[in-house]
Amino acid sequence: MEFEAFEAAARAAYQEIPDAFKEGVGGLVVSREALVHAEYPDVFTLGHCLTEDHPSDYGSPDTTRSVIALYWGSFRQLAKLDPSFDWADELWETLTHELRHHLESLAGEDELEGVDYAADETFKRDKGLDFDPWYYQHGEAVASGAFRIENSWYLEQSFTSGRFERATHLDFEWKGVALRVPRPERLGDVHFVRIRGIELEHATLELVLLRNRSWWEDVKRLAGASRPVVYESEAEAEPAADC
Repeated sequence: MEFEAFEAAARAAYQEIPDAFKEGVGGLVVSREALVHAEYPDVFTLGHCLTEDHPSDYGSPDTTRSVIALYWGSFRQLAKLDPSFDWADELWETLTHELRHHLESLAGEDELEGVDYAADETFKRDKGLDFDPWYYQHGEAVASGAFRIENSWYLEQSFTSGRFERATHLDFEWKGVALRVPRPERLGDVHFVRIRGIELEHATLELVLLRNRSWWEDVKRLAGASRPVVYESEAEAEPAADC
């Protein structure tokens, strides 16, 4: 998509958003620039929410003013790297993502900082780099022990070593359906089990098996004095009623 078409599409999308959700936003800037990550040359920043606080009455949106910036050059570079890159979907996703940053700034919250951290750690994991194995907990908590990062879903299950050894399979529920997978051989501290055999459309689903840890182990982990044992595997899911 050429710059002029991208800018027109971005401004049209911005106009579609109700004014109530743009309160305190000074406008949209569409730049030709490509913002590449300082360490990872194939990671690009698609947008920014540039926010400043100004003195005003407490609770007024005038205390926070933002400008939403979109970087056409970054979109173009990612489109070159990924033939399936969908300009319209990515534009809308980026625009609404940055707008959420502004709304959370108005509320004095910034949950998206956690989401951004989780996305960065997801990238490291996908590239085979060292990553925080508890990164998914910084994503959106959709239920107790269930987290979402964009189109990736994570379902936690905790085990003592003894209970894990006694188990022959792992039961879980997905969209109201009871499912089951064979228990992997090893638990480790964190074991990601990617689920196959069920319709997920464009999403991914992983069981995250956690070993119950003592408080002292958690203290050492937080202090960086111990390195977690992390495993990854895949498993075919079957309806629990058929097993």
